[in-house]
Amino acid sequence: MTHVVTEACINCKHTDCVEVCPADSFHEGANFLVINADTCVDCMACVAACPTNAIYADSDVPADQRKFIALNAELARDWPVIVKRREPLPDAAHWAGVAGKLDQLQHS
Repeated sequence: MTHVVTEACINCKHTDCVEVCPADSFHEGANFLVINADTCVDCMACVAACPTNAIYADSDVPADQRKFIALNAELARDWPVIVKRREPLPDAAHWAGVAGKLDQLQHS
């Protein structure tokens, strides 16, 4: 099992999860984080650390968010690893409660 970052992270990018990850499994894009399933050790520390409740065990990802399992795997191959906490994006508070924001994801 691994963990998956879902839509709630888009345009927020809190990095509290990065700070607690013992395996350095997070990868960073412009406005989203992903987890590398190949390095995730399933410790669940990131789930509790995420202030937007964006991280799930892959078996618990809500049905409407299942596309993020493949998206995490795809983007983790291309995006750099992030190992230190950074400030969230400037409009994170606004975007935290917004649903349907997949179209906002910046792939580069």
